[in-house]
Amino acid sequence: MANCTKCGKKFGFLEAGYSGLCSGCHYQELVENSSPEEKQAYLERIETDAEIEAILITTESQPDINIQERITIITAECAYGMNIFKDLFAGVRNFVGGRSEAVQSTMRDARNTVLYELKREAHLVGANAVVGVDLDYVELAATGSTMLMLVASGTAVRIEE
Repeated sequence: MANCTKCGKKFGFLEAGYSGLCSGCHYQELVENSSPEEKQAYLERIETDAEIEAILITTESQPDINIQERITIITAECAYGMNIFKDLFAGVRNFVGGRSEAVQSTMRDARNTVLYELKREAHLVGANAVVGVDLDYVELAATGSTMLMLVASGTAVRIEE
């Protein structure tokens, strides 16, 4: 985790690459230095990202959450390719033992991505929470390359705010 150089907020690997800025500060800089059409698109993206912050829980219920409506079952999928170097080093780790940081990093990125996508799916159907969240990891190996697929599923619900 890194800290944003502008606002100090912690952000993860998926937001990295914005010259040390979190995605919010990055979009803010883009808005300030863009045309009116681009500015509108960026503002809509920022607003949508703020609305997507749904509650995710792995159980069907929780004492402090009052479910008003169950909307639908939603899923999100994410497939990551493991490049030849990650495969090679993971194979060495498998032989000699120990943890593979490259594989763990890929799995962490996949989890963050698929949970964000699940929140997005919930937002699209009008939910503000997802209950019964389940994560399933699948290794897809074909023609000498390995891919990691992660599927997240849950029930999109509307809770009392």
